Amino acid sequence: MDGSARENIGTLIVLGATGDLTSRLLLPGLGRLLTEQPERRFTLVGADLPAEDGEAWTRTVRAAFDTAGAAGPAVDHVLARTAYRVTDATSAEDLQQLLDAADGIPALYFALPPAVTARAVEALHRVTLPEGTVLALEKPFGGDRDSAAALNRRITALVPEDQVFRVDHFLGKSTVLNMLGLRFTNHVFEPLWNREHIESVEIVYDERLGLEGRAGYYDRAGALVDMIQSHLLQVMALVTMEAPVSMDAADLRAVKAEALRAVRPWAGDPVAAGRRARYTAGSVDGRHLPSYADEEGVDPDRGTETLAEVTLESRTWRWAGVPFVLRSGKALSGARREVVVTFRGVPPVPTGLAGTIGPTVLRLCLGPDRMVLEINVNGPGDPFVLDRVPLTARLAGGRLDPYGEVLHGILERDPTLSVRAEGAEHAWRVIDEIRAAWRSGRVPLEEYAAGSAGPASWRDGPG
Repeated sequence: MDGSARENIGTLIVLGATGDLTSRLLLPGLGRLLTEQPERRFTLVGADLPAEDGEAWTRTVRAAFDTAGAAGPAVDHVLARTAYRVTDATSAEDLQQLLDAADGIPALYFALPPAVTARAVEALHRVTLPEGTVLALEKPFGGDRDSAAALNRRITALVPEDQVFRVDHFLGKSTVLNMLGLRFTNHVFEPLWNREHIESVEIVYDERLGLEGRAGYYDRAGALVDMIQSHLLQVMALVTMEAPVSMDAADLRAVKAEALRAVRPWAGDPVAAGRRARYTAGSVDGRHLPSYADEEGVDPDRGTETLAEVTLESRTWRWAGVPFVLRSGKALSGARREVVVTFRGVPPVPTGLAGTIGPTVLRLCLGPDRMVLEINVNGPGDPFVLDRVPLTARLAGGRLDPYGEVLHGILERDPTLSVRAEGAEHAWRVIDEIRAAWRSGRVPLEEYAAGSAGPASWRDGPG
């Protein structure tokens, strides 16, 4: 965190306040933050197009806080003073009225679809922004590298880079942040964190959930953008980056952006580096799911994937030749959420040792949060027969949930967990290459039954 003193945010304005993101994730995270920091004081304003009255908005905020068990003086302060304003986020006049009424330094949180966010940014160019105004934008940031670069130019023409928060709540997960401590403070890992000792890395986020009513967004994004571009590439940056000089926002964000700049499709071949599929009808945990193409709001002609896997490489001295497999999908048989680091095997073991022998594997599991180190040890009974043993450590969660961590940074005006401008653009570059290969028809859209482990042809590992 930047050690310099900063004036905190006085008013948090949520654009898109009646949307699912606000009530399901943003407000509960805020409630938890207020509970943990009872001294915090600011004004919360909800802004959106529906003609909702102030009492209805307060009930929405209170209900969301209740789901997080939020209580205390900071919670009471926000509930007593929160307000709702009917607002067209693309109207300069409406935005000016919101900002003119703000107490102290305002933060505009864009809980909006990407296209609406872009139009709202354009409208802000016709508005007088109070000094210090913070802009917080939800993912995906742009729709490709060119649009992300254009959006960056328009945003940084409004406010300096350190007042722009490109939100990735995934980086607020305690397990993800634990990657930094694990890598840089343990001699048992730090000298081995390179191509000489690591054979491969997997970053996987598989879900049992299906579409869950998100067709409006998901059918235009798909698994590749929804999870891999927006989240898993950021985790890869934490795995591959060099040690920052400090944990200040500027130092940490700089090494992450440099790590993303080095990412390429495996062997420079975007066709062979990616594969995609979408689910057909099936059952998950006893619940029937229709085929994705038959889900309400889906355009089957888009060919949107619900399962994506890409094999990437980091073109750096540290990581040359190590494959990174990033995978995410929906409606799968298991909720597998982990970073898997597989170390290189040892030379041939001495004659006379037998049993189950495999490489050392480090797993960072993202729910429940734990670390598992799989090693070979002497098994029970015959000491010359080896067995695999997992050494497991529970990773304690932070006091805040991921959105609470993100909101803490915004309210403190600390961009440590925010994605820097060039980092957002670098993350799109490799995805654009793979999407171009998919759109050309050179990579087939395969199918898998909901509730299965994915296409049968995938079960032998990456293509």
